[in-house]
Amino acid sequence: MLGEVLTAIVTPFHPDGSVNLEKFRELAAHLVANGSDGLVVAGTTGESPTLSDEEKLALFAAARDEVGDRATIVAGTGTYDTAHSVHLTQRAHALGVDAFLVVTPYYNKPPQRAIVRHFQEIAAVTDKPIVVYNIPGRVVVNIEPETIAELAKIPNVRAVKQANDDLDQARRIPELGLDLYAGDDVLIFPFLGLGGIGGICVHTHVWGPQTKEMIRRFKSG
Repeated sequence: MLGEVLTAIVTPFHPDGSVNLEKFRELAAHLVANGSDGLVVAGTTGESPTLSDEEKLALFAAARDEVGDRATIVAGTGTYDTAHSVHLTQRAHALGVDAFLVVTPYYNKPPQRAIVRHFQEIAAVTDKPIVVYNIPGRVVVNIEPETIAELAKIPNVRAVKQANDDLDQARRIPELGLDLYAGDDVLIFPFLGLGGIGGICVHTHVWGPQTKEMIRRFKSG
């Protein structure tokens, strides 16, 4: 859907702490030329907790302008506040990004029914694909398989970035018709064996072509 190798691109900064859009553009072009089918912009690898909304939007626009004609741009618009996530998703949608990465609300420890409502509210303001980011090691709460089944009923929830090494749980995601992406780099290979698409990666800043080749060989063999 969005590509096999999506790199969670870092955000370069100037010495004074401001975002360096020129270096960001250079890095985006380099990654797309070296194995990345798409970029996840302003994820946590891209320092999303320390970026203002305006900085995130500037990064989304720069990515779309620099490589949007040859790579998918996935905007990180999830926060622990549903209303804020909705607002940011609306604004990113207007910029023309291709999809959204939305993390489970962190710190709040929402019950499973609240996780479903969180994604329903965000999905209602866009018709573009949403990638659910399940990372219990950071947000404390795991999205349980039954909850993922509920999320799969939302028409534009199309994929899960699974940073949970429970292979039994991961196996159920493709069975629900959702694209499975490894959320930890070490999970790419085992997830391929479960029907996974590829990974939303950090190491592909350096090992992009090799990762792309590994996926190609697995799927052709």
